Amino acid sequence: MSRTRLPLESLPLWMSLNNAEFPHARVQGIEHKGYGLVALAKSDDIGEAPLVTVPHDLVLNAETVENYAKADCNFKALLDACGHHSPRHDILLFLLAQLALSTYPNEHGGQLTPWTEYVKFLEDDVPLPTLWTEDERSLLKGTSLEPALVAKTLALTREFDNVRDKSSEIDCWRSLFWDNDFIHLTDWYRLDAWFRSRVLELPRSGTSMVPYIDMANHASDANAYYEETSQDEVTLLLRPGHQLDIGDEVTISYGSEKSAAEMLFSYGFLDASSAVRSLTLPLDPTLDDPLARAKAHVFTGVPSILVKEAEGQVEWTSPFAYLVCLNEEDGLDFRILQSSDGSRELRMFWQDEDVTEQAASIEVLISCHQLHDVFKLRANMIVAQKLEEQLQNLCESAEADAADMLESFNAKNARELRTLEKTILEKATVTLEDQRNNLLALDSVVAYLESMQAGSETHDTGGDENDDSENDFS
Repeated sequence: MSRTRLPLESLPLWMSLNNAEFPHARVQGIEHKGYGLVALAKSDDIGEAPLVTVPHDLVLNAETVENYAKADCNFKALLDACGHHSPRHDILLFLLAQLALSTYPNEHGGQLTPWTEYVKFLEDDVPLPTLWTEDERSLLKGTSLEPALVAKTLALTREFDNVRDKSSEIDCWRSLFWDNDFIHLTDWYRLDAWFRSRVLELPRSGTSMVPYIDMANHASDANAYYEETSQDEVTLLLRPGHQLDIGDEVTISYGSEKSAAEMLFSYGFLDASSAVRSLTLPLDPTLDDPLARAKAHVFTGVPSILVKEAEGQVEWTSPFAYLVCLNEEDGLDFRILQSSDGSRELRMFWQDEDVTEQAASIEVLISCHQLHDVFKLRANMIVAQKLEEQLQNLCESAEADAADMLESFNAKNARELRTLEKTILEKATVTLEDQRNNLLALDSVVAYLESMQAGSETHDTGGDENDDSENDFS
Protein backbone atom coordinates (compact mmCIF):
# COMPACT_ATOMS: atom_id res chain seq x y z
CA MET A 1 0.00 0.00 0.00
CA SER A 2 1.28 3.42 -0.97
CA ARG A 3 -0.18 5.88 1.51
CA THR A 4 0.21 9.39 2.83
CA ARG A 5 2.21 9.79 6.06
CA LEU A 6 2.54 12.58 8.61
CA PRO A 7 5.55 13.16 10.90
CA LEU A 8 4.97 12.61 14.62
CA GLU A 9 6.07 16.20 15.18
CA SER A 10 2.62 17.16 13.84
CA LEU A 11 0.78 14.99 16.38
CA PRO A 12 0.50 17.73 19.07
CA LEU A 13 -1.27 19.96 16.55
CA TRP A 14 -3.69 17.14 15.68
CA MET A 15 -4.38 16.60 19.39
CA SER A 16 -5.06 20.29 19.98
CA LEU A 17 -7.37 20.57 16.98
CA ASN A 18 -9.40 17.65 18.35
CA ASN A 19 -9.71 19.02 21.90
CA ALA A 20 -7.36 16.50 23.49
CA GLU A 21 -5.13 17.64 26.35
CA PHE A 22 -1.55 16.53 26.97
CA PRO A 23 -0.04 19.00 29.45
CA HIS A 24 2.43 16.60 31.06
CA ALA A 25 3.50 14.10 28.36
CA ARG A 26 4.73 14.27 24.79
CA VAL A 27 5.61 11.72 22.11
CA GLN A 28 9.29 11.44 21.24
CA GLY A 29 11.91 8.90 20.20
CA ILE A 30 12.98 6.40 22.87
CA GLU A 31 16.29 4.58 22.53
CA HIS A 32 15.81 0.93 21.45
CA LYS A 33 12.00 1.37 21.58
CA GLY A 34 11.07 3.57 18.66
CA TYR A 35 8.62 6.12 20.02
CA GLY A 36 7.03 6.57 23.42
CA LEU A 37 5.73 9.11 25.90
CA VAL A 38 8.03 11.21 28.09
CA ALA A 39 7.16 13.42 31.05
CA LEU A 40 7.09 17.20 30.66
CA ALA A 41 6.96 17.84 34.41
CA LYS A 42 8.08 16.32 37.69
CA SER A 43 5.72 14.04 39.58
CA ASP A 44 5.48 16.54 42.44
CA ASP A 45 4.22 19.17 40.01
CA ILE A 46 1.86 16.75 38.25
CA GLY A 47 0.20 15.47 41.40
CA GLU A 48 -3.13 13.80 40.59
CA ALA A 49 -3.68 15.75 37.38
CA PRO A 50 -4.00 13.73 34.15
CA LEU A 51 -0.90 13.43 32.00
CA VAL A 52 -3.14 13.08 28.95
CA THR A 53 -6.90 13.43 28.43
CA VAL A 54 -8.52 12.05 25.27
CA PRO A 55 -12.17 13.02 24.61
CA HIS A 56 -14.73 10.31 23.98
CA ASP A 57 -15.25 11.18 20.31
CA LEU A 58 -11.59 10.39 19.56
CA VAL A 59 -11.78 6.89 21.05
CA LEU A 60 -12.20 4.16 18.43
CA ASN A 61 -14.46 1.29 19.47
CA ALA A 62 -17.58 -0.57 18.36
CA GLU A 63 -19.75 2.46 19.10
CA THR A 64 -17.53 4.67 16.92
CA VAL A 65 -17.87 2.24 14.03
CA GLU A 66 -21.65 2.04 14.33
CA ASN A 67 -22.01 5.83 14.50
CA TYR A 68 -19.79 6.25 11.46
CA ALA A 69 -21.88 3.73 9.54
CA LYS A 70 -24.98 5.83 10.29
CA ALA A 71 -23.26 8.93 8.91
CA ASP A 72 -21.62 7.36 5.83
CA CYS A 73 -23.86 5.17 3.66
CA ASN A 74 -20.93 3.76 1.69
CA PHE A 75 -19.20 2.57 4.85
CA LYS A 76 -22.50 1.13 6.08
CA ALA A 77 -22.66 -0.94 2.91
CA LEU A 78 -19.10 -2.16 3.55
CA LEU A 79 -19.84 -2.94 7.20
CA ASP A 80 -23.07 -4.78 6.39
CA ALA A 81 -21.35 -6.82 3.69
CA CYS A 82 -18.11 -7.68 5.48
CA GLY A 83 -18.54 -6.86 9.16
CA HIS A 84 -20.57 -7.49 12.30
CA HIS A 85 -18.33 -10.44 13.25
CA SER A 86 -16.56 -8.89 16.25
CA PRO A 87 -15.53 -5.44 17.56
CA ARG A 88 -11.99 -6.12 16.36
CA HIS A 89 -13.06 -6.99 12.83
CA ASP A 90 -15.34 -3.95 12.57
CA ILE A 91 -12.55 -1.67 13.83
CA LEU A 92 -10.22 -3.10 11.16
CA LEU A 93 -12.81 -2.30 8.49
CA PHE A 94 -13.08 1.24 9.85
CA LEU A 95 -9.29 1.65 9.75
CA LEU A 96 -9.22 0.28 6.21
CA ALA A 97 -11.80 2.85 5.12
CA GLN A 98 -9.89 5.67 6.84
CA LEU A 99 -6.67 4.63 5.10
CA ALA A 100 -8.42 4.77 1.75
CA LEU A 101 -9.95 8.17 2.53
CA SER A 102 -6.63 9.58 3.73
CA THR A 103 -4.89 8.48 0.54
CA TYR A 104 -7.67 9.17 -2.00
CA PRO A 105 -9.82 11.89 -0.35
CA ASN A 106 -11.41 13.01 -3.61
CA GLU A 107 -12.21 9.63 -5.15
CA HIS A 108 -14.64 8.27 -2.59
CA GLY A 109 -16.57 11.22 -1.21
CA GLY A 110 -16.82 9.58 2.20
CA GLN A 111 -17.10 11.43 5.47
CA LEU A 112 -13.74 12.33 7.01
CA THR A 113 -13.06 11.72 10.72
CA PRO A 114 -10.18 12.57 13.07
CA TRP A 115 -8.92 9.04 12.41
CA THR A 116 -8.57 9.84 8.70
CA GLU A 117 -5.59 11.94 9.76
CA TYR A 118 -4.47 9.89 12.77
CA VAL A 119 -3.74 6.79 10.69
CA LYS A 120 -1.10 8.88 8.89
CA PHE A 121 0.92 8.93 12.12
CA LEU A 122 0.96 5.12 12.49
CA GLU A 123 4.14 3.33 11.45
CA ASP A 124 4.28 0.89 8.55
CA ASP A 125 7.00 -1.10 10.29
CA VAL A 126 5.28 -2.97 13.14
CA PRO A 127 7.53 -5.66 14.71
CA LEU A 128 4.78 -8.25 15.19
CA PRO A 129 5.63 -11.75 13.86
CA THR A 130 2.81 -11.64 11.30
CA LEU A 131 4.83 -8.94 9.52
CA TRP A 132 8.26 -10.58 9.86
CA THR A 133 10.19 -11.82 6.86
CA GLU A 134 10.04 -15.51 5.99
CA ASP A 135 13.59 -16.02 7.33
CA GLU A 136 12.71 -14.32 10.61
CA ARG A 137 9.54 -16.37 11.04
CA SER A 138 11.52 -19.57 10.44
CA LEU A 139 13.43 -18.82 13.66
CA LEU A 140 10.21 -19.44 15.60
CA LYS A 141 10.13 -23.11 14.59
CA GLY A 142 9.82 -25.24 17.70
CA THR A 143 8.59 -22.40 19.91
CA SER A 144 5.10 -22.16 21.37
CA LEU A 145 4.59 -19.15 19.11
CA GLU A 146 4.93 -21.20 15.91
CA PRO A 147 1.44 -22.84 15.92
CA ALA A 148 -0.19 -19.60 17.11
CA LEU A 149 1.44 -17.68 14.27
CA VAL A 150 0.37 -20.26 11.68
CA ALA A 151 -3.21 -20.15 12.96
CA LYS A 152 -3.21 -16.35 13.00
CA THR A 153 -1.92 -15.95 9.45
CA LEU A 154 -4.48 -18.46 8.17
CA ALA A 155 -7.27 -16.59 9.97
CA LEU A 156 -6.09 -13.23 8.61
CA THR A 157 -5.91 -14.65 5.10
CA ARG A 158 -9.49 -15.93 5.36
CA GLU A 159 -10.63 -12.53 6.63
CA PHE A 160 -8.85 -10.71 3.81
CA ASP A 161 -10.29 -13.02 1.16
CA ASN A 162 -13.78 -12.47 2.56
CA VAL A 163 -13.36 -8.68 2.61
CA ARG A 164 -12.05 -8.74 -0.95
CA ASP A 165 -14.89 -10.92 -2.22
CA LYS A 166 -17.67 -9.01 -0.46
CA SER A 167 -16.35 -5.47 -1.04
CA SER A 168 -15.75 -6.22 -4.73
CA GLU A 169 -19.53 -6.36 -5.09
CA ILE A 170 -19.82 -2.71 -3.93
CA ASP A 171 -18.90 -0.32 -6.74
CA CYS A 172 -17.21 2.45 -4.74
CA TRP A 173 -15.09 0.06 -2.66
CA ARG A 174 -14.17 -2.12 -5.63
CA SER A 175 -12.92 1.00 -7.40
CA LEU A 176 -11.03 2.27 -4.37
CA PHE A 177 -9.57 -0.96 -2.98
CA TRP A 178 -9.09 -3.30 -5.89
CA ASP A 179 -9.16 -1.42 -9.21
CA ASN A 180 -6.41 0.83 -7.84
CA ASP A 181 -4.52 -2.19 -6.47
CA PHE A 182 -4.54 -0.27 -3.19
CA ILE A 183 -4.99 -3.10 -0.67
CA HIS A 184 -2.89 -6.26 -0.33
CA LEU A 185 -2.84 -9.11 2.17
CA THR A 186 0.13 -7.55 3.98
CA ASP A 187 -1.94 -4.41 4.56
CA TRP A 188 -4.61 -6.45 6.34
CA TYR A 189 -1.83 -7.99 8.44
CA ARG A 190 -0.69 -4.45 9.30
CA LEU A 191 -4.17 -3.30 10.31
CA ASP A 192 -4.42 -6.28 12.63
CA ALA A 193 -0.95 -5.52 14.02
CA TRP A 194 -1.92 -1.91 14.72
CA PHE A 195 -5.01 -3.10 16.52
CA ARG A 196 -3.37 -5.82 18.62
CA SER A 197 -0.37 -3.73 19.65
CA ARG A 198 -2.47 -0.67 20.60
CA VAL A 199 -5.83 -1.95 21.83
CA LEU A 200 -6.98 -1.17 25.37
CA GLU A 201 -9.81 -2.76 27.34
CA LEU A 202 -11.85 0.07 28.86
CA PRO A 203 -14.41 -0.57 31.62
CA ARG A 204 -17.35 1.01 29.75
CA SER A 205 -16.27 1.35 26.13
CA GLY A 206 -14.75 -2.13 25.96
CA THR A 207 -12.25 -2.95 23.22
CA SER A 208 -10.87 0.43 22.14
CA MET A 209 -8.00 2.24 20.47
CA VAL A 210 -7.07 5.55 22.12
CA PRO A 211 -4.92 8.06 20.22
CA TYR A 212 -1.75 9.35 21.90
CA ILE A 213 -2.14 7.07 24.92
CA ASP A 214 -1.54 4.18 22.50
CA MET A 215 1.99 5.56 22.06
CA ALA A 216 2.91 4.62 25.66
CA ASN A 217 5.34 1.72 25.96
CA HIS A 218 5.10 -1.20 28.39
CA ALA A 219 7.02 -1.72 31.61
CA SER A 220 6.57 -4.40 34.27
CA ASP A 221 6.85 -1.67 36.90
CA ALA A 222 4.73 0.86 35.01
CA ASN A 223 4.62 4.41 36.38
CA ALA A 224 1.27 5.34 34.80
CA TYR A 225 -2.17 3.85 34.18
CA TYR A 226 -5.23 4.71 32.11
CA GLU A 227 -8.86 4.96 33.17
CA GLU A 228 -12.22 5.97 31.74
CA THR A 229 -13.92 8.92 33.44
CA SER A 230 -17.62 9.47 34.10
CA GLN A 231 -17.63 11.72 31.01
CA ASP A 232 -16.26 8.78 28.97
CA GLU A 233 -12.94 10.53 28.49
CA VAL A 234 -9.82 8.38 28.69
CA THR A 235 -7.11 9.77 30.95
CA LEU A 236 -3.51 8.78 31.58
CA LEU A 237 -2.58 9.18 35.24
CA LEU A 238 0.57 8.86 37.31
CA ARG A 239 0.60 5.78 39.56
CA PRO A 240 0.63 6.67 43.26
CA GLY A 241 4.07 6.39 44.80
CA HIS A 242 5.95 6.63 41.50
CA GLN A 243 8.41 9.44 40.92
CA LEU A 244 8.90 11.11 37.55
CA ASP A 245 11.47 13.62 36.40
CA ILE A 246 11.27 15.78 33.32
CA GLY A 247 12.26 13.62 30.35
CA ASP A 248 11.55 10.28 32.07
CA GLU A 249 9.58 7.79 30.01
CA VAL A 250 5.91 7.37 30.90
CA THR A 251 4.97 3.67 30.77
CA ILE A 252 1.87 1.53 31.23
CA SER A 253 1.43 -2.21 31.75
CA TYR A 254 0.27 -4.34 28.83
CA GLY A 255 -0.41 -7.24 31.21
CA SER A 256 1.57 -8.66 34.12
CA GLU A 257 0.78 -12.34 33.45
CA LYS A 258 1.51 -12.55 29.73
CA SER A 259 4.14 -15.08 28.67
CA ALA A 260 7.12 -14.15 26.51
CA ALA A 261 5.43 -15.67 23.46
CA GLU A 262 2.25 -13.66 24.11
CA MET A 263 4.22 -10.42 24.42
CA LEU A 264 6.10 -11.08 21.19
CA PHE A 265 2.92 -12.17 19.40
CA SER A 266 0.85 -9.12 20.34
CA TYR A 267 3.42 -6.37 20.87
CA GLY A 268 6.56 -7.39 19.00
CA PHE A 269 9.05 -7.40 21.88
CA LEU A 270 10.15 -9.37 24.93
CA ASP A 271 10.07 -7.88 28.41
CA ALA A 272 13.47 -8.63 29.90
CA SER A 273 12.31 -7.53 33.36
CA SER A 274 9.26 -9.81 33.45
CA ALA A 275 9.19 -12.51 36.11
CA VAL A 276 6.70 -14.58 34.08
CA ARG A 277 8.32 -17.73 32.68
CA SER A 278 5.68 -19.85 30.99
CA LEU A 279 4.56 -21.31 27.70
CA THR A 280 1.36 -22.79 26.32
CA LEU A 281 1.26 -25.57 23.73
CA PRO A 282 -1.74 -26.92 21.82
CA LEU A 283 -2.70 -30.52 22.59
CA ASP A 284 -4.52 -32.75 20.14
CA PRO A 285 -6.31 -36.04 20.92
CA THR A 286 -4.38 -39.21 20.18
CA LEU A 287 -4.81 -40.43 16.61
CA ASP A 288 -5.95 -43.94 17.62
CA ASP A 289 -8.62 -42.74 20.07
CA PRO A 290 -12.12 -43.69 18.80
CA LEU A 291 -13.58 -41.01 21.11
CA ALA A 292 -11.24 -38.25 19.91
CA ARG A 293 -13.82 -36.22 17.99
CA ALA A 294 -16.38 -36.51 20.77
CA LYS A 295 -13.87 -35.34 23.38
CA ALA A 296 -12.86 -32.35 21.27
CA HIS A 297 -16.52 -31.47 20.71
CA VAL A 298 -17.58 -31.33 24.36
CA PHE A 299 -14.41 -29.76 25.74
CA THR A 300 -15.21 -26.08 26.30
CA GLY A 301 -11.73 -24.90 27.20
CA VAL A 302 -8.65 -24.58 25.02
CA PRO A 303 -7.04 -28.01 24.40
CA SER A 304 -3.58 -27.08 25.59
CA ILE A 305 -0.74 -27.58 28.06
CA LEU A 306 0.39 -24.72 30.28
CA VAL A 307 3.93 -25.00 31.65
CA LYS A 308 4.95 -22.42 34.23
CA GLU A 309 8.14 -21.89 36.20
CA ALA A 310 7.99 -20.03 39.50
CA GLU A 311 10.76 -19.77 42.09
CA GLY A 312 12.73 -22.49 40.33
CA GLN A 313 9.85 -24.97 40.36
CA VAL A 314 8.09 -26.05 37.17
CA GLU A 315 4.39 -26.88 37.14
CA TRP A 316 2.14 -28.03 34.32
CA THR A 317 -1.61 -27.99 33.92
CA SER A 318 -3.67 -29.58 31.16
CA PRO A 319 -7.33 -30.41 31.80
CA PHE A 320 -7.60 -31.74 28.26
CA ALA A 321 -4.78 -34.26 28.86
CA TYR A 322 -6.92 -35.90 31.55
CA LEU A 323 -9.85 -36.14 29.15
CA VAL A 324 -7.58 -37.55 26.43
CA CYS A 325 -6.30 -40.33 28.70
CA LEU A 326 -9.75 -41.64 29.67
CA ASN A 327 -11.61 -44.33 27.73
CA GLU A 328 -14.80 -46.36 27.84
CA GLU A 329 -13.31 -49.06 30.07
CA ASP A 330 -12.69 -46.39 32.73
CA GLY A 331 -16.31 -45.25 32.71
CA LEU A 332 -16.29 -42.51 30.07
CA ASP A 333 -19.21 -42.54 27.66
CA PHE A 334 -20.78 -40.31 25.02
CA ARG A 335 -24.45 -40.37 24.06
CA ILE A 336 -26.59 -38.42 21.65
CA LEU A 337 -29.71 -37.29 23.49
CA GLN A 338 -32.81 -35.54 22.23
CA SER A 339 -33.82 -32.36 24.06
CA SER A 340 -37.33 -31.08 24.70
CA ASP A 341 -37.29 -28.92 21.56
CA GLY A 342 -36.50 -31.93 19.40
CA SER A 343 -32.84 -31.12 18.75
CA ARG A 344 -30.14 -33.73 19.29
CA GLU A 345 -27.08 -33.08 21.39
CA LEU A 346 -23.87 -34.95 22.19
CA ARG A 347 -23.51 -35.45 25.95
CA MET A 348 -20.59 -36.78 27.98
CA PHE A 349 -21.07 -39.23 30.88
CA TRP A 350 -18.67 -40.27 33.60
CA GLN A 351 -19.68 -43.29 35.69
CA ASP A 352 -23.19 -42.95 34.15
CA GLU A 353 -23.51 -39.32 35.32
CA ASP A 354 -23.97 -36.51 32.78
CA VAL A 355 -20.90 -34.28 33.18
CA THR A 356 -20.97 -32.47 29.83
CA GLU A 357 -20.78 -29.01 31.42
CA GLN A 358 -17.82 -30.15 33.54
CA ALA A 359 -15.69 -31.48 30.69
CA ALA A 360 -13.06 -28.78 31.23
CA SER A 361 -12.70 -29.80 34.89
CA ILE A 362 -12.61 -33.56 34.38
CA GLU A 363 -9.51 -33.82 36.59
CA VAL A 364 -11.64 -32.86 39.60
CA LEU A 365 -14.34 -35.39 38.71
CA ILE A 366 -11.90 -38.30 38.55
CA SER A 367 -9.98 -37.34 41.70
CA CYS A 368 -11.99 -39.75 43.88
CA HIS A 369 -11.79 -42.69 41.48
CA GLN A 370 -9.79 -45.70 42.65
CA LEU A 371 -7.62 -45.43 39.52
CA HIS A 372 -6.92 -41.73 39.99
CA ASP A 373 -3.17 -42.28 40.23
CA VAL A 374 -3.26 -44.36 37.06
CA PHE A 375 -5.06 -41.54 35.27
CA LYS A 376 -2.41 -39.11 36.54
CA LEU A 377 0.28 -41.38 35.11
CA ARG A 378 -1.44 -41.51 31.73
CA ALA A 379 -1.84 -37.72 31.63
CA ASN A 380 1.79 -37.33 32.63
CA MET A 381 2.93 -39.51 29.74
CA ILE A 382 0.76 -37.63 27.24
CA VAL A 383 2.17 -34.28 28.35
CA ALA A 384 5.74 -35.61 28.52
CA GLN A 385 5.56 -36.89 24.95
CA LYS A 386 4.31 -33.51 23.71
CA LEU A 387 6.99 -31.56 25.58
CA GLU A 388 9.79 -33.88 24.46
CA GLU A 389 8.70 -33.50 20.83
CA GLN A 390 8.59 -29.72 21.28
CA LEU A 391 12.07 -29.69 22.80
CA GLN A 392 13.45 -31.77 19.94
CA ASN A 393 11.95 -29.40 17.36
CA LEU A 394 13.41 -26.45 19.23
CA CYS A 395 16.89 -27.97 19.25
CA GLU A 396 16.69 -28.79 15.54
CA SER A 397 15.64 -25.21 14.84
CA ALA A 398 18.64 -23.88 16.76
CA GLU A 399 20.99 -26.07 14.73
CA ALA A 400 19.53 -24.78 11.46
CA ASP A 401 19.81 -21.18 12.65
CA ALA A 402 23.50 -21.58 13.51
CA ALA A 403 24.27 -21.95 9.80
CA ASP A 404 22.60 -18.65 8.83
CA MET A 405 22.70 -16.01 11.57
CA LEU A 406 20.26 -13.17 10.94
CA GLU A 407 21.04 -10.03 12.92
CA SER A 408 17.73 -8.14 12.82
CA PHE A 409 15.81 -6.97 15.91
CA ASN A 410 13.12 -9.56 15.18
CA ALA A 411 15.69 -12.35 14.83
CA LYS A 412 17.19 -11.38 18.18
CA ASN A 413 13.77 -11.61 19.83
CA ALA A 414 13.11 -15.00 18.22
CA ARG A 415 16.39 -16.38 19.58
CA GLU A 416 15.70 -15.03 23.05
CA LEU A 417 12.29 -16.70 23.00
CA ARG A 418 13.84 -20.00 21.91
CA THR A 419 16.42 -19.85 24.69
CA LEU A 420 13.78 -19.08 27.31
CA GLU A 421 11.39 -21.81 26.19
CA LYS A 422 14.18 -24.38 25.82
CA THR A 423 15.14 -23.82 29.45
CA ILE A 424 11.53 -24.17 30.60
CA LEU A 425 11.00 -27.34 28.55
CA GLU A 426 14.19 -28.96 29.83
CA LYS A 427 13.16 -28.33 33.43
CA ALA A 428 9.62 -29.50 32.72
CA THR A 429 10.74 -32.83 31.25
CA VAL A 430 12.83 -33.48 34.36
CA THR A 431 9.86 -32.62 36.58
CA LEU A 432 7.58 -34.91 34.59
CA GLU A 433 10.05 -37.77 34.84
CA ASP A 434 10.30 -37.35 38.62
CA GLN A 435 6.51 -37.29 38.91
CA ARG A 436 6.25 -40.35 36.69
CA ASN A 437 8.75 -42.31 38.79
CA ASN A 438 6.85 -41.42 41.95
CA LEU A 439 3.57 -42.55 40.41
CA LEU A 440 5.09 -45.81 39.18
CA ALA A 441 6.17 -46.59 42.74
CA LEU A 442 2.64 -46.32 44.16
CA ASP A 443 1.02 -49.61 45.20
CA SER A 444 -2.21 -48.80 43.35
CA VAL A 445 -0.34 -48.16 40.11
CA VAL A 446 1.86 -51.24 40.50
CA ALA A 447 -1.19 -53.42 41.15
CA TYR A 448 -3.00 -52.00 38.13
CA LEU A 449 -0.04 -52.54 35.80
CA GLU A 450 0.47 -56.08 37.09
CA SER A 451 -3.21 -56.88 36.55
CA MET A 452 -3.03 -55.51 33.02
CA GLN A 453 0.08 -57.58 32.33
CA ALA A 454 -1.52 -60.71 33.77
CA GLY A 455 -4.66 -60.13 31.77
CA SER A 456 -2.64 -59.73 28.60
CA GLU A 457 -0.70 -62.94 29.23
CA THR A 458 -3.89 -64.88 30.03
CA HIS A 459 -5.51 -63.61 26.87
CA ASP A 460 -2.49 -64.58 24.76
CA THR A 461 -2.26 -68.06 26.31
CA GLY A 462 -5.97 -68.66 25.99
CA GLY A 463 -5.88 -67.74 22.35
CA ASP A 464 -3.18 -70.33 21.68
CA GLU A 465 -4.61 -73.22 23.69
CA ASN A 466 -8.34 -73.01 23.16
CA ASP A 467 -10.12 -72.61 19.86
CA ASP A 468 -13.34 -71.71 21.71
CA SER A 469 -12.16 -68.12 22.09
CA GLU A 470 -15.66 -66.73 22.52
CA ASN A 471 -16.25 -68.79 25.68
CA ASP A 472 -12.82 -67.86 27.08
CA PHE A 473 -13.48 -64.12 26.46
CA SER A 474 -16.81 -64.25 28.27
